[in-house]
Amino acid sequence: MTVTHPGVADVAAADIAEFRAFNRLWSRVGGLLTAGLLDSPFSVTEGRVIYELAQRGPTDLAEVRQALGLDAGYLTRIVRRLRAHGVVESTPSPRDGRRQVIALTPAGRETFAGLNRAADEQASAVLAGLAPQARRRFTAGMRAVGEALAGSGALAGAVPGDDDAGRAAPPYLLRPLRIGDPGWVIARHGVRYAEEFGWDATMEALTARIVADYVEGRDPRRESAWIAEVGGEPAGCVFCVRRDDETAQLRLLLVEPPARGLGIGGRLVDECVTFARRAGYRRMVLWTQSILTSAHRIYAARGFVLGEEEPHHSFGADLVGQFWHLDL
Repeated sequence: MTVTHPGVADVAAADIAEFRAFNRLWSRVGGLLTAGLLDSPFSVTEGRVIYELAQRGPTDLAEVRQALGLDAGYLTRIVRRLRAHGVVESTPSPRDGRRQVIALTPAGRETFAGLNRAADEQASAVLAGLAPQARRRFTAGMRAVGEALAGSGALAGAVPGDDDAGRAAPPYLLRPLRIGDPGWVIARHGVRYAEEFGWDATMEALTARIVADYVEGRDPRRESAWIAEVGGEPAGCVFCVRRDDETAQLRLLLVEPPARGLGIGGRLVDECVTFARRAGYRRMVLWTQSILTSAHRIYAARGFVLGEEEPHHSFGADLVGQFWHLDL
């Protein structure tokens, strides 16, 4: 079932119900149903105006209205109430006497500091109640929601400084494989190659064999694997396995689309090469396909050289396999 309103795209009723259920849940968790924001005399919207002025300094009233998407009359009433509390003052704009510039008073800055401290304490209390893994999933989920909304244009006109424009790239970390990761590697290879290249389930089957061989027969001194995490969630992987006593093989390099452009692919390959050198290998090889041009650039930048090529039919597609090698 879908729900349709004039001017709005069809949306599944189940998605709408999920959205509203989350809003109700977060209203309770965030304390939005209480009389005052963070046990203060101010409403949520009044607190948002205070926060905005603390970030911007003296600001034209019209700019605050536009940034917060508020009705002009409603914002005027809010400013009047904040002024009565002594936290906001207004003066005529030096550029246009018909416009008002509003700013926090010294008492307003103290009020903001108190609200800001209470917000940090509230967030800490919620997060402290979650187990570490649940906390990583929770914060990664919030980040994903923000990125989805920002990317969709749904936040057009939102507060500058609260969107992702100009924000530094998110940090990532590389870590060794742990319980649960082998299944993720297998599943994501199947999904990624099916979605991006139309390959069939035999790609997932091949990945499963490679991963199973690694898990069951790994020599820790000469073989290793890494997972890249972004926001506490797996976003990429690579394996370094023994081909023979002098040759290491790089396998299963993958970076999820949202994490591409962060340098993760290159970093994973670098980790593989460094490990192979320390393990005493004299060369590293890999097998890839001619259509995986982004990976080729990563390999070539690190000194890998393209060797033989051979046409083959695999994964339900006609492909050209490539063998690359690197002297260590």
